[in-house]
Amino acid sequence: MKKTWIIIQREYLTRVRKRTFVLSTLLFPLLYVGLIFGVGAITESSKEILKIAVIDSSGYFSKQALEIENKLDESSSLSLATLNSPAKNPSEEEGFDGYVIIPNLQWQKGIDSLALNTFKSYGRASTAAVESKLNRIWQRVLNDSLQIDENKQAILAQSHIGLKSRNVNDEQIDSQFADSIGYVAGFLIYFILLIYGSQVMMGVMEEKTNRIAEVLVSSVRPFQMMLGKIVGVGAVALTQFGIWIAFIFLAYNFGKENGTSMGGMAETVGYVQKIFTSVNMPIIISFFVFYFLGGFFFYASLYGAIGSAVNEDMREAQSLSFPITMLVIISFVMMTAASTNPTGPIAVWGSIIPFSSPIVMMVRIPYGIPGTVPYWQLALSMSMLIIGFIVTVWFAGKIYRTGILMYGKKITWKEMIKWGFKKN
Repeated sequence: MKKTWIIIQREYLTRVRKRTFVLSTLLFPLLYVGLIFGVGAITESSKEILKIAVIDSSGYFSKQALEIENKLDESSSLSLATLNSPAKNPSEEEGFDGYVIIPNLQWQKGIDSLALNTFKSYGRASTAAVESKLNRIWQRVLNDSLQIDENKQAILAQSHIGLKSRNVNDEQIDSQFADSIGYVAGFLIYFILLIYGSQVMMGVMEEKTNRIAEVLVSSVRPFQMMLGKIVGVGAVALTQFGIWIAFIFLAYNFGKENGTSMGGMAETVGYVQKIFTSVNMPIIISFFVFYFLGGFFFYASLYGAIGSAVNEDMREAQSLSFPITMLVIISFVMMTAASTNPTGPIAVWGSIIPFSSPIVMMVRIPYGIPGTVPYWQLALSMSMLIIGFIVTVWFAGKIYRTGILMYGKKITWKEMIKWGFKKN
């Protein structure tokens, strides 16, 4: 255990002190700040205010009605226009970006759609602003025609039937929040496994190239070596990832307090923050930590084994690691199916099998224990994952012991499996 702890310390401190770690840890927050503030600035500067001529034959879209909308919403400008002749429509030379011809409508029937004639192509966001204005005017026409006053309008606006799913066996579970929490947790594990699992592989390849591993493997058992390396790199990943997450939420709250426009990304962060502060999270966080660690150990050991078997050829490393990457991607696909039906066979078996359980089970747990996830399934899943990562770490350690000393030969999965079963 002492040797394993020494390896963990070495892996962690060596990587944390690297310039690349410091730069990448600081670079992401800077890019994030530039993104959230830059997107807002670019969005504001690139907004196109369309000037649209409205040719009205119905009498409903008066000059006064258009002016009221222009004052309330400056995203577009609507002007009442008249045809100088039946064949001549408003033109670009007159300063218009397009025109809308409104026929002689009857308020009882309305019209399915009107044509927005523009002199060049515009995005949906620009044309939608014009559509919204016309619909608001038309809604006021209908309210006036039906003699619906402001009090009645308020009643109609608030009067609707909402449907909220409720689990009678676990009334504390909110299905909407459960779905969101499951997606966030599953995606985080998916992201970490892909990014930081490959870092273990790269670290092992680097040590093999530098011949450092040859010295270590002579005095440390393969299992201890692999376990120490995985835990050390995992701790580095958690440190970096924790700093990033903390910074994102701090940046979001700072921008929110100062009224900074940060676009859709900030809205996503805010929604996630709302979810995680609206429910009791201790149980979910505890299981997240367990399945994250279990999944990371499971996949990082496989990536580490590949790193020990190849030399500096990145193409060979990518080729050998492709099946492992596909397992992670398949797990993510199973997660989407599990979120749709958390008690279905795909969800159940996907949450039990070790290679997919870290991602799939985290989608099911927020729906409730034992309502959605029976105790026996949870216990079996956790047991299988523990057994799975112990076996993979042991197996990868044996591959590591042989592969780390082998140079100049292209390795296949068949040979690596033979190394794993070979008696030392």
